[in-house]
Amino acid sequence: MQLPYPVIVVPGVTGVYLRDEYPLTPEYVWTVLKKDYERVALHPDDLRYEANEPARVMPGQIHDIAYRDMLDELRSNLGPQRDKPVPVYPFSFDWRQPLESSEDQLDRFITEVIERTLLLPHYHKAGYAKEGKVNLLGHSMGGLIITGYLARWGQKGLVDKVATLATPYQGSVEAAIQIATGMANLGTAASSSREREAARLTPALYYFLPSYPDSLISAPGIPNSLFNVDAWQAGVVDSIADTIRLKGLPRTSGQKPTKQTARDLFEKMLTDGKAHRDRLDSFKLAKAGLDEKDWLAVVGVGVKTRVQIRVVKRNGKTDFDLDLRDQAGYVNTWGNSNSTNQYLTGDGTVPFEGAIPKFLRMESLVCVTPDDFGPWELRDRVLSAATDLHGVLPTMNMLQRLLVRFFAGKADTHHNTWGLPAPGVTTDQWDPPLAFDKKDG
Repeated sequence: MQLPYPVIVVPGVTGVYLRDEYPLTPEYVWTVLKKDYERVALHPDDLRYEANEPARVMPGQIHDIAYRDMLDELRSNLGPQRDKPVPVYPFSFDWRQPLESSEDQLDRFITEVIERTLLLPHYHKAGYAKEGKVNLLGHSMGGLIITGYLARWGQKGLVDKVATLATPYQGSVEAAIQIATGMANLGTAASSSREREAARLTPALYYFLPSYPDSLISAPGIPNSLFNVDAWQAGVVDSIADTIRLKGLPRTSGQKPTKQTARDLFEKMLTDGKAHRDRLDSFKLAKAGLDEKDWLAVVGVGVKTRVQIRVVKRNGKTDFDLDLRDQAGYVNTWGNSNSTNQYLTGDGTVPFEGAIPKFLRMESLVCVTPDDFGPWELRDRVLSAATDLHGVLPTMNMLQRLLVRFFAGKADTHHNTWGLPAPGVTTDQWDPPLAFDKKDG
């Protein structure tokens, strides 16, 4: 088929607006400007639903500031002619829920997109009915959902190419800090009790916990895994117990004590997150009929990123050492020839080591930095250099052109795309899934 396959864009955590459809006129409760933690918090007795009932909070549009330009670029330039557009669909999902739920929805949405594309005359004429497939593009959590979908249903053969941007395949320390304190790059501002309590009962956050080597430095007697409930400070279980007392249904005789119920709920979320991590770690491209040239994995580097967290004993109790004056775990060695570990970098939210998928070779990864923003993208360049490349990565013009090239199979005729090899990979070893005229950027 001469036309590129339709593209489905799967955004990252908090990258979809949420609206309460219970009022006659639906009300948005999570947008760029509105973060109503009370109304998006989930019910401790049933995490599928909201703590404050009656309600029906559902996914709405995707984050327009983060993804509008990328969608426009793909829609404008993937097709061979303006009268033969390539469909580019945003995929909205409830980012609070377990990723398996979003994978189920993506499976159904892929079928819908294929059926809708069959109705386009230029795709019908090109023979799309004989080889109906889609391309998938995921940012951050979106990449985890895509990979999880392929691990379960890749044998259907409905996906031609995949691109993932800043996906935390081995997790991010920020997720642990968000759950522990409510203050992290995954959040919005200063720590708040409302944000912290909502985070602790948001199942999806537990899929982000870090598992790469040395991400957790634990004192003797403390488990060396954040997927183990005993590696956490007791305050997490205590606050979940408080939420159960305040928001849960009245307790009846014969039920477990509230604190045990809270511990069991916390442990289940940790166990579910670990099971998903194990499933993605064991994923093989061949299972989905893909190889490394079908997968573009973009990793953000060159920004100070928290790469590890310490768990200590204080007064005989487990506690996170989160003294923000201690910058030992907040580093960026990218470009530092004197550093003995060039891996200690990231995009401000996801450490480089947290972004490495186990089903790809390091030599295939494509790295980008804040310097890859063009001079006309001053706002995004300043924002990424000062705070966080992770969130603004989809707005990078060069990267948008790179995605068009990858999905359309185009050569770099204008010499306006580039990338960098991962730390420790030489230019001669670098083997990305598409060719660059200037491999050194």
